[in-house]
Amino acid sequence: MAETTFNTVQQHEKQPTTIVAKLNPIQKPFLTIGVLASIILLIAIVATTDWVQGTLYIIGLALGVTLLHARFGFTSAFRRLMSVGNVQGLQAHMVMLAVATTLFAIILSTGFSFTGNTPTGYVSPVGVSVLVGAFMFGIGMQLGSGCASGTLYSVGGGSSSMILTLMSFIVGSVIGAYHFTFWMEDTPALPPISIAESTGLGFFGGWTVQMVLFAGIYWLTVQIAKRKNPPSMKPLVTTTGWKKVVRGSWPLFAAAIILALLNALTLAVRGNPWGITSAFALWGGKALMLVGIDVSSWGYFTGANGEALTQTVLADSTSVMNFGIILGAFIAATAQGTFKPKKIKPGIAGASIVGGLLMGYGARLAFGCNIGAYFGGIASFSLHGWVWMVMAMLGTLLALFIRPLFGLKNPKPTDSVC
Repeated sequence: MAETTFNTVQQHEKQPTTIVAKLNPIQKPFLTIGVLASIILLIAIVATTDWVQGTLYIIGLALGVTLLHARFGFTSAFRRLMSVGNVQGLQAHMVMLAVATTLFAIILSTGFSFTGNTPTGYVSPVGVSVLVGAFMFGIGMQLGSGCASGTLYSVGGGSSSMILTLMSFIVGSVIGAYHFTFWMEDTPALPPISIAESTGLGFFGGWTVQMVLFAGIYWLTVQIAKRKNPPSMKPLVTTTGWKKVVRGSWPLFAAAIILALLNALTLAVRGNPWGITSAFALWGGKALMLVGIDVSSWGYFTGANGEALTQTVLADSTSVMNFGIILGAFIAATAQGTFKPKKIKPGIAGASIVGGLLMGYGARLAFGCNIGAYFGGIASFSLHGWVWMVMAMLGTLLALFIRPLFGLKNPKPTDSVC
């Protein structure tokens, strides 16, 4: 019996995340539209701003392609872990964070930049706002069936319900911006803490600490898999040779490394790591300004955020990267032949709206989402990134009990795949 269980665990650990099979036909008309739209938008961005913005937009396209090709999930990784003990997604996160941390340490310690912008990581205060915001985000991403990056690439990939998630995400971000001053000034918080710079360890010492943490978490996931014997992730359909790059799905760990490289490239180009949700607050703020509501007096819209309200959205680096993610995912999906929007069931629609609102509001409180706070925060050696991870997982745990109320299913130990 013990031997059988051990063999089963071994099979799960070696279970590939892709499988070679027949692919859907390329959706040539949609693919053509996507490529043309991406080129036109690139020209508009460069003509309106400069090539730095154009480069960030191209990085966004690459991020969208990578996320879609691997269906790289933060939401699903947390849900699989907390529901059945599947650790494949979290293991990919640890690889991604290890690579990103290494590259960030080099860039931040040397001041390396392709554009002359001084690189600065995402290091934010740790306080009540982060605890509440990350917890809300954890619940929201499980109801909305996607995190910030997941929402964008799913919209580009043809998920109808994620349009509702995105719209309510923007609304939630604006409400969070409206309440921003209260959470920042009237709730207790520690100052920003960098494991590298605030502790005296330096970037090499901080890198060492984080590598130990990543290795420890990875070792723990292996123990969880042995004990839980969870179902494996359903492998994605792919092909062989060079066609795999354009048409087939990509292995999860390969995508993790690519995402880390692209985040580091973003840091070296614009001076800050990859982020997503600040653009949602900006879009919502601009929309309110158009209908006569002056948001410039809100505490959130001061400094750079206030200046962004008066400029074209193409001048906002986070916005152009978001546009790139959506278009990149659209191009990847049509190349795979998987762009097929479906009708939205009432329960899923309700969950998408509630989830989007919670994520939008939570991201403002927690200084970012799964990308800006979790991915970018931890890679920047910020303690708040680690706190965000823990609180989002606790939010995910609670959401497992809420999801069935909207007709959403959770993975079960008896499932063949999850």
